[in-house]
Amino acid sequence: MPDIASREGFSPFREYRTWYRVTGTLSSGRLPLVVAHGGPGCTHDYVDSFKGITEIDGRAVIHYDQLGNGNSTRLPEKGEDFWTVPLFLEELDCLLKHLGIQDRYAFLGQSWGGMLGAEHAVRRPGGLKALVIANSPANMKTWVAEANRLREELPAEVQATLLRHEQAGTITDPEYVAASRVFYDRHVCRVVPWPEEVARTFAIMDEDNTVYRNMNGPTEFHVIGTMKDWTIEDRLPSIAAPTLLISGRFDEATPEVVRPYVERVPGCRWVVFEQSSHMPHVEEKALCLTVISDFLKEHD
Repeated sequence: MPDIASREGFSPFREYRTWYRVTGTLSSGRLPLVVAHGGPGCTHDYVDSFKGITEIDGRAVIHYDQLGNGNSTRLPEKGEDFWTVPLFLEELDCLLKHLGIQDRYAFLGQSWGGMLGAEHAVRRPGGLKALVIANSPANMKTWVAEANRLREELPAEVQATLLRHEQAGTITDPEYVAASRVFYDRHVCRVVPWPEEVARTFAIMDEDNTVYRNMNGPTEFHVIGTMKDWTIEDRLPSIAAPTLLISGRFDEATPEVVRPYVERVPGCRWVVFEQSSHMPHVEEKALCLTVISDFLKEHD
């Protein structure tokens, strides 16, 4: 496999900095692909495998750490009023302009990144030529309802442990963390042990969970942050870019969670990965990257 050049840099954003990495060359002639990580509050590490698309078709793949996360400016002192959808939309616009690709690009958002991608796409930016929504909810209330339905399928003792610590307010207790991991191993990433890049994202979040705590809450099924009432369902018909939706058979983003994209985004194509949960790009990497590359090649 040939070595593919990559370069890292920082895009100025307000008085802060957004870290990014470009794998491949922006002058390849193919649509450059911008990859947005989930969370809110994860890092680029766990979606690192998408850089393999460069090896498949030669297009540039751009990863970035959203503000407050990873290699970008950390702001642990900021509270709920700061961490908003408009903030991250503005950051994305700044990055596109900094890289000079605002007139022609594709966007892939995973989980929260796909929610951000949908918010970006409903504004119909002229440069967005293709959109990939990966494992993302369209309505947080549906997301929470489905997460709790999946939680009810966990072993009774695991459910009891989760509930006991939630009621006691001891959700940092190792016993609660271990019980939560049972859910994550079923519905977030089914590769055991977790690949190093996935574990790295969660380790960084343990070190600084500012964004996740403020926007989401303590866990995937205990959403009490600013995004708890978020929905984009009624705005989805405004998306004009060709759209690919992907999800996993065991995904916490269940069919009910992703259904609005299928039904309301004009011409949306949906691919389900049968051996995956929330991270097909890790769990069925080769197939996932090929499916996305083939879709993007239709719109180069």
